Amino acid sequence: MRGWLTLMACALAGPALALQLELPSNARQTAARDSVLDRVEIATGPFANGAVRAETIDGPVQRRSYRVTSPGLTPLQILAPLRAQLLAAGYEPLLDCAADTCGGFDFRFAIDVLPAPNMYVNVRAFHFLSARHRDNGNAVWLLASTAPDAGYLQVVQVGTQQAATATATPPVAAPSGNNSVQELGQRLLANGSVILRSLDFAVGTTRLGEGPAPELEQIATLMANRPGLRIAVVGHTDTIGGLEANLTVSRARARAVRERLINRYDVPPNRIEAEGMGYLSPVATNLTAEGREANRRVEVIVVGEEG
Repeated sequence: MRGWLTLMACALAGPALALQLELPSNARQTAARDSVLDRVEIATGPFANGAVRAETIDGPVQRRSYRVTSPGLTPLQILAPLRAQLLAAGYEPLLDCAADTCGGFDFRFAIDVLPAPNMYVNVRAFHFLSARHRDNGNAVWLLASTAPDAGYLQVVQVGTQQAATATATPPVAAPSGNNSVQELGQRLLANGSVILRSLDFAVGTTRLGEGPAPELEQIATLMANRPGLRIAVVGHTDTIGGLEANLTVSRARARAVRERLINRYDVPPNRIEAEGMGYLSPVATNLTAEGREANRRVEVIVVGEEG
């Protein structure tokens, strides 16, 4: 691939994450999510027997996603030059697989992917690579995928816990689950709505996956902390298929989320409504694959609060 340019000097939390990778010159960063100290699972095996084999690492974390405006690329064309750079930097591969080998849909939704439209993943066309440095233990994983008009890349780096906590002054407490609950709750209360991106629905189905859904737990905690709060769960689709069919799918998905909040998280049913909008309320264009993925969503909106 021509025209490679150093776009990323990953220096979060000091030298521990000072890996430099050269990305295509036409790569544009779409999202960044950093943590001074966090727990990350690095996939080391494909999806099998209902799970992805992974190693858990605590340390400083840097997450980045990029859009590469070069139609016609394959995921491997995006990833191969980066793999060569990792090997040269002393990293040893843990898992290197294409979509079918990784586990396709199940693998993609078992790893922590930044939400669309910042990161688009075609479950039939992606390539995943995880690696660990032979000396310092730092780890990195990369996910490349393609849409008809562009390529997408996510890079996640994590240092060792020692690197994260080595400081002459007492470290600030690491962000906890309560902080993430507060952040989601603040966004919901401030904006009136929040999109739930961690939900696992296969395209065209209404069955909510049984895997972990941390955002639902956060919503339930918020509801417990605000006993007068009432919300509505609203489902949305892209424009593939007719309006009536999409209204039915979106409504069924919203009801599935409502039932999960009631049955698993003990949210009172009289405080949750559920409705579907079909494709009538898009947040992105339906003319591109990544836009359609962004439009396929479930959101929670604030209806009111008593007391």
